[in-house]
Amino acid sequence: MEKKKNTEKKPIKKDWRTYVWYSLTALMVGLIISTYVQGSNVAKEVDFSRFLTLVSSNSITEVVIQTKNQSLMATTKDGSSFKTYYVSYPAFVDELRDSGVVIKVNPSDSGWFWGMLLQAFLPFILIALLWFFIFRQAQGINGQAMQFGKSKAVLHKKGEKVKITFNDVAGIDEAKEELSEIVDFLKNPKKYQDIGAKIPKGVLLMGPPGTGKTLLAKAISGEADVPFFSIAGSDFVEMVVGVGASRVRDLFAKAKKEKNCLIFVDEIDAVGRHRGAGLGGGHDEREQTLNQLLVEMDGFETENTIIVIAATNRPDILDPALLRPGRFDRQIVVDKPDIKGREAILGIHSKGKKLAKDISLATIARRTPGFTGADLHNLMNESALLAARSNKKVISTKHLEEATDRIMAGPERKSKMLTNKEKKIVAYHEMGHAIVAAEIPDADPVHKVSILPRGMALGYTLQLPVEDKHLISKSEILANIKILMGGRIAEDLTFKEITSGASNDIERATKLARKYVCEYGMSDRLGTRKYGSTNENVFLGKSYSNQNQDYSDETARLIDEEVQTIISFCYKEAESILQQNQHSLDVLSEMIMEKEVMDADEFKKSYEESKQSIGASPKETVSV
Repeated sequence: MEKKKNTEKKPIKKDWRTYVWYSLTALMVGLIISTYVQGSNVAKEVDFSRFLTLVSSNSITEVVIQTKNQSLMATTKDGSSFKTYYVSYPAFVDELRDSGVVIKVNPSDSGWFWGMLLQAFLPFILIALLWFFIFRQAQGINGQAMQFGKSKAVLHKKGEKVKITFNDVAGIDEAKEELSEIVDFLKNPKKYQDIGAKIPKGVLLMGPPGTGKTLLAKAISGEADVPFFSIAGSDFVEMVVGVGASRVRDLFAKAKKEKNCLIFVDEIDAVGRHRGAGLGGGHDEREQTLNQLLVEMDGFETENTIIVIAATNRPDILDPALLRPGRFDRQIVVDKPDIKGREAILGIHSKGKKLAKDISLATIARRTPGFTGADLHNLMNESALLAARSNKKVISTKHLEEATDRIMAGPERKSKMLTNKEKKIVAYHEMGHAIVAAEIPDADPVHKVSILPRGMALGYTLQLPVEDKHLISKSEILANIKILMGGRIAEDLTFKEITSGASNDIERATKLARKYVCEYGMSDRLGTRKYGSTNENVFLGKSYSNQNQDYSDETARLIDEEVQTIISFCYKEAESILQQNQHSLDVLSEMIMEKEVMDADEFKKSYEESKQSIGASPKETVSV
């Protein structure tokens, strides 16, 4: 808390100095102007005889006599002044009095002296003060330069209250268990030392963005009753060579003074990238910083317990020396939560929010596969904003559905007005996807069909798995390609014309087919082999080529042929499904043009009714 107070005082001190600086500058400018004005208005000297003539004509109103140097200052009726030297004679004062002149003799001689003195020496005083402030400012700059190599880590001291604990973390139970062991070691080291166990020196948290790596570190800070240093990886590296290494040394020097403590480095890939990266060699500021970090992590004193926790979503680019035992001994994967984890996370983020009684967090968790903890937090916040926007007192299922759609497909583009022709094409396109998905056993069930523009899409068909999947089978890949082809086929069958609306579907289908052949080894024709190595980035110090083709041109031709064969096969299968269900395609497309959105239950019911309708005959063509 003391650190916070100090940081609040610094701006005030800086402002005070700035005000004094401006005040001195203004005073000096004013003095120069005043001196110039006074110099231009210096009273002129006249002869004493001229003075006597003006006294005789009653033109003088006031006289200031200085007896010491036999001079006087006279002021005339028109306001002008002049100076003269006089000869004292007995009737002089009487003549002035008879003419009605106000007489002043030797007025405030000492004030005049000090005024002259101040006027003479004030410029030197101001110059001295300005020099003093310039010197102090230079000292401050020099102090800042000396502080440039100091660590920017924030220290949470022992005993400080931290709001986030392990109770605020859900969906990553394995990671919590691993880190709870470290916290327990810091609190009760004797239990581990008695059995000869040594705690890991470093823990690397790695996983996709938004899965809770930084939140875990904050929870450790709240749980462990030891000093906690937190810093971002980018805070080490500067343009000046040597600053990063200096900051690393300073950070670990501070940590050693605390003896038992934790250091958290967020986004360590900013400083821990593979050495030797790039085209120009490797001896740069970032690598010096990394070298110093490697030395410090492997050179802890035995009497100190310093544990480094780092987080990254790019473990593949970290230097191998950073990942070896003795540095980051333990590497914990913080992955996306499963359905139970999502439900627990939603329970945490729904605290303090007014939810409708019919809302089931388990249902929301099932509808959000692939969502990270950050996505779920955003989901609850977006639903609360939508409820407040519509002046509702509680968050309803409708708000949660809308928030889910906003996160997955983007906000609704109400200003995107489609023509009747475009709307009809989009309706048939999306229903083509949905009907193919409904007819294929290995496909995920349809959750929603919409023809409202969202994000970059004019419409979308949303499928949700019944349960979380970690593997994908050969039949599921082919099913997904068939569903992707359904939109283009529906357009072709109905309007005898195709549009550009299927471009994204074709791109995704091609990627799936190429992975089917080249990565998963599912092609009977090309066998169980991986074709092509992973593309490497030149800035990681590895391959200089964008693609590494480890097969012949003849094999490349076979791969292209096999990819085309798979897509053509899936296209014909999906076309056969839609030809057999042309009547259902027409009925459901007309329905969604009116409703614009169909949920899972409505789609399933309408599709079954259309198939069971009697006397319905499929249309051969539909005009638009």
